[in-house]
Amino acid sequence: MKQFGGRVLFLDRSDINTDEVIPAKYLTEVEKDALKPHLLEDLKLKGFDPSGADVAEARVIVTRENFGCGSSREHAPWALEVNDITVVVAQGFARIFRQNMFNCGMLAIALPRGDIDTIFGLHGRAPVGCGVDLDGRTLTFTPAGAAPVSLPFELGGFDEALVRAGGWVEYADARY
Repeated sequence: MKQFGGRVLFLDRSDINTDEVIPAKYLTEVEKDALKPHLLEDLKLKGFDPSGADVAEARVIVTRENFGCGSSREHAPWALEVNDITVVVAQGFARIFRQNMFNCGMLAIALPRGDIDTIFGLHGRAPVGCGVDLDGRTLTFTPAGAAPVSLPFELGGFDEALVRAGGWVEYADARY
């Protein structure tokens, strides 16, 4: 099972598509590691630097609605994975992107708008960390120098099995 939690990267926008996660020109790459330097390089977001420390240190992304929309491809979760980002928290996900996250053994956690707004309220100049309690279905966001905020999340049984196995391939190898 992958490690979950760590420093949060805030992407305050809805409808971030898979071409913004990893540009289509890199889809011919056959090694996941080749995607690593190109994560989010086409994302247009005020003040965002895809080569900055915020991205390099991130282990969790918090964003708005419909993350992963656009073209259906596994390269988008792979680009996150090779950059050690194993959790995306959003108000909602494109269906295929969400399933590709779980198939890669990563977490795509959907929360209501009010919870997403609460998390974005923690974002400031100081870093925010996120702890994931998979057994207790709780996310705990800890801004530097402030009180932590814990929020419950839901996770279906099959999605949990994929995550605990490390992804679809590992899940299938253990059962078939």
